[in-house]
Amino acid sequence: MYNPTVARLTYRALLGRRRAAILFVLPALLIVIAAAVRGFNGVDDQVASDVLGGFALATMVPLIGVIAGTGAIGPEIDDGSIVYLLSKPVKRSTIIFTKLIVAIAVTMAFSAIPTFIAGYILNGNGQQIAIAYTVAALVASIAYSALFLLLGTVSRHAVVIGLVYALVWETLFGSLVAGARTLSVQQWSLALAQKIGDGTTITSDVGLPLAVVLLVGVSVVATWYAGQKLRTLTLAGEE
Repeated sequence: MYNPTVARLTYRALLGRRRAAILFVLPALLIVIAAAVRGFNGVDDQVASDVLGGFALATMVPLIGVIAGTGAIGPEIDDGSIVYLLSKPVKRSTIIFTKLIVAIAVTMAFSAIPTFIAGYILNGNGQQIAIAYTVAALVASIAYSALFLLLGTVSRHAVVIGLVYALVWETLFGSLVAGARTLSVQQWSLALAQKIGDGTTITSDVGLPLAVVLLVGVSVVATWYAGQKLRTLTLAGEE
């Protein structure tokens, strides 16, 4: 199911000079913000949770997911170079699975690691806040990567759609409209963070059992459907 050649090409595309620069900006900004908050405000569990939840999980993770998920396949479809990959004796499901693994790895590396570092800077992992948000970033990385990889296979405007989802739905509607939070990857991952943390500084509007089901369900269905769309694209190209 995993193809090293496809993985190497995908890593090269995602970590090229331009994309790598973009990927480093948000994690660096998070750590700078964490250091500034710690310097001016000292150790405060609630403030640490607000920074990690409000910036790291609500903004940084989905945006990095957009870059990695759509970038893993979208540009190849847009410029037509996907045809060369599809002409190789590699199963379409293997292509999608490999690209998903790469997107997840990149999203995790550029979101979970800086979240952990920022958490330690903010309050030294008091109340398990740093670990809680790191786990939330890890599981959110999987769901976001699957969703945005699917977007990359079905639309030439995947980046725009992904940004609208990340910034408008997750951040704006998720904070203003209670019902929208149930359909939010951020809230699903927060349910895990709440379980790990003290349950007072970290809260979620979604129960843990439902959150786990939704995280797994969305990731599996999005990956499966992306494979189906790639198979259709192959047939169209061969015709």
